[in-house]
Amino acid sequence: MHNILAIARKEFRSYFSSVIAYIFITLFLAVSGWLFMSGFFLVGQASLRPFFSLLPWLFLVFVPAVTMRLWAEEKKLGTIELLMTFPVRDVEVVLGKFVAALAFLAVALALSFPLALTAAYAGDPDWGPIFGGYLGSLLLGGAYLAIGVFASSLTENQIVAFLIAVVTCFGMYVTGEEFVLYRVPQALVGFLSYLSLGTHFESIGRGVLDTRDLIYYLSVIGFFLFLNVRSVESRKWK
Repeated sequence: MHNILAIARKEFRSYFSSVIAYIFITLFLAVSGWLFMSGFFLVGQASLRPFFSLLPWLFLVFVPAVTMRLWAEEKKLGTIELLMTFPVRDVEVVLGKFVAALAFLAVALALSFPLALTAAYAGDPDWGPIFGGYLGSLLLGGAYLAIGVFASSLTENQIVAFLIAVVTCFGMYVTGEEFVLYRVPQALVGFLSYLSLGTHFESIGRGVLDTRDLIYYLSVIGFFLFLNVRSVESRKWK
């Protein structure tokens, strides 16, 4: 645990050692806030549901941008060889990088909380779906991050890592969408719907905390982190 936290602190500080982190957070808050506020007064309801419905699509761009450098940059600069000589296990490095990325995403989400205060000022919102939406957003973001970190371990090209993560996240999110389920055999509808990141996100966003949704997200995160570890191990064998 000590090694994981040490790596996480190093990676988290590296985000803010350059201007990239500030640009990311500023753009994320500006785009999400503008899209939300542009329809907030038109809807006339004190609710953050429109904001949370936008997040999965915004995450498709912003989350891979956060993760694309985590392994790809190490490979390109050759620092991955030095990193692997340290007295740390592969799983500790993978978890450290993931925890740092998740903490960074949590900071960006926390800074969007003034939107909830705006809704509270304008009316009397139901706080259950709001807190459920933030929890669901963090879990969805964690799944995107795990996919993105794994994608970054496959290549030394950050753009390629970004595109792999975007395509994979998009595919896993839209699996449960109506325009997909409409075109598959009825026998597969329930299975594909359960595999969808979006189906479980919508469930938590309604304020319903189901252990099945938590298990699903933790399973997706664990699966892609496991693939990440195996990807790092395969490099050693090469």
